[in-house]
Amino acid sequence: MTTALITGAAGYIGSHITVAVLDAGYNVVAVDNCVNAISGDGTIPPAIQRIQEITGKAVIFYKIDVVDKDRVREIFSKHKPDCVIHVAALKKMGESVDIPLEYHCNNIGSLLTLLEVMKEFNVTKIIYSSSSLVYGNIEYIPIDERHPVGKSCTNPYAKTKYFCEEILKDTCVANKDLTAVALRYFSPVGAHESGQIGEDPVGPPSQLVAFICQVAIGRRPQLNVFGNDFNTADGT
Repeated sequence: MTTALITGAAGYIGSHITVAVLDAGYNVVAVDNCVNAISGDGTIPPAIQRIQEITGKAVIFYKIDVVDKDRVREIFSKHKPDCVIHVAALKKMGESVDIPLEYHCNNIGSLLTLLEVMKEFNVTKIIYSSSSLVYGNIEYIPIDERHPVGKSCTNPYAKTKYFCEEILKDTCVANKDLTAVALRYFSPVGAHESGQIGEDPVGPPSQLVAFICQVAIGRRPQLNVFGNDFNTADGT
């Protein structure tokens, strides 16, 4: 059976991708450093446990940072993945302005590590979790893949996604055997139909719907709405 290495598998998008990959009949080796996910008892995060309950399949999990090349190399050597789905990243736009070096080191460094180890073990397929923020200021709608990217990225997080796409392009030019796909997300929301996994970030949510959900269940006291000139009956 084909084995997929999924980074960031305990996070919001990563957990749903992991369920889909398992349901499609692949084996999964999941890795996550649990910076954006609840780590549980330190062995298997709750999200990974719930993935196993949803799919009825076992998941091999490692709590590691993907920038750690030695640990990544150990996983490749032991499990021989056939492809990589790279979702792991620091992802808060506002935070990236405050700590840009951390974002560049983590988001770009993790991709470089994976590509180097993939080359060493002759793994030639990677799906990269990018962002719609690479489009910057929108020039026309509907947006398609011919829309310019990178010209007006508004924060360091967006820039890391753009830089990583460029790294993938350059690497594919140099290595004709490498196949890379970049998925550009537009603010995904929702949860698995089982209700077992969804967006449950560590710290304040960066997405509006996630914030609303936390207010609805009483985790947060209120949702602040800023401004009083909206096109509604009372301006709010």
